[in-house]
Amino acid sequence: MTEPMPIRKTNPKDILVQSVFLVIVVVLIASAIASARTNLNAMGISSGFGFLDRSTGWSYSFSLVERSIDDPYRWTLFVGFLNTLFLGVISIILATLLGFAVGAARDARNFALNSMATLFVQIFRNIPLILQLVFWYAILIHMPGPRQAMSFLDLAFLSNRGLYTPALNLPPIASLTAFAFAIGSIVVVAKAVQSGFAKRFLIWLAANILLLAALVLFSGAGDSAVFSIPALKGLRFTGGITIPVELVAMIIAIVLYGAAYIAEVVKGGLRAVPKGLIEAGRSLGLSERTIWFKITMPMALRSIVPPLGNQWIFLMKATTIGVAIGFSDLFMIVSTSITQSGQTLELIGILMAAFLLINFSLAQMINLLNSRLQLVTN
Repeated sequence: MTEPMPIRKTNPKDILVQSVFLVIVVVLIASAIASARTNLNAMGISSGFGFLDRSTGWSYSFSLVERSIDDPYRWTLFVGFLNTLFLGVISIILATLLGFAVGAARDARNFALNSMATLFVQIFRNIPLILQLVFWYAILIHMPGPRQAMSFLDLAFLSNRGLYTPALNLPPIASLTAFAFAIGSIVVVAKAVQSGFAKRFLIWLAANILLLAALVLFSGAGDSAVFSIPALKGLRFTGGITIPVELVAMIIAIVLYGAAYIAEVVKGGLRAVPKGLIEAGRSLGLSERTIWFKITMPMALRSIVPPLGNQWIFLMKATTIGVAIGFSDLFMIVSTSITQSGQTLELIGILMAAFLLINFSLAQMINLLNSRLQLVTN
């Protein structure tokens, strides 16, 4: 029977040192705030967050919600926050999918596939992200105009003004319903991979049929089309969703750059799987596909998730490079607001708090995912 570990006694000297250090930090912060306030008053600049209610008087290139030049600073900053969050989530999802594919190819025994994946990683990992962004942006702005736009099955079009894609022609309630069904179908597919595919697939198919029925119901029972397809009218496209070239360039650059690093994380996780487990699966007569999905990948995920989380946080912070090409993310909105209002300290504080909130939430989600993947030992 093991003896309980002795309780470590608190050393009064340690408490004194920590208290003195805390007092010094508080005094330094208070002195910095007082000095900044004195200097701002001397320059005739008012401090505080009252400026958030003032109208901005300037516009920006991209927004997910309604906006105008008469919006107050608080709404403009919220729009920038949404743009950053939207770009970060899209980039993380696409970079993770591409990174897993490239990482699996890096671990493949096929020489050609392995070489192509290695070349991809070496190119996009060793070129600075800002340089890749400028490169893709330069290509996109030199694309043909709307009349000569590149067509993808006559459903999506790419020109120097942006990417035009189909969109759901639905009211907000229907859009939320469609989004909820889409998330539900993803969860069902994930469960199907984990256990019993046939039954789960039938449930997923039934859910998508209900989704289609909901779309028709909320679209007005035939009064208007469920999908809005972009079409060329004169010198521009109408209908669908217009994704500006700045956002397209940002997604391409961040996804390719992030996928190169995620691929290395995936490759390391796959090679960390004990060879004995794979040999045991082969000795049981399992196919290579079954071994990969049932043994290799589940075991590799336990090594992949922690460093993968670091890459997700990095990709979220990488959205700040959008200021180089004029993408209206939170960093650009804050930079412009500082120039227009002069409220530097307040706006920098808002920027720091926003990224702290995003990255802390992302870290908590990663920790939850990591805890779910850990082996349970009695």
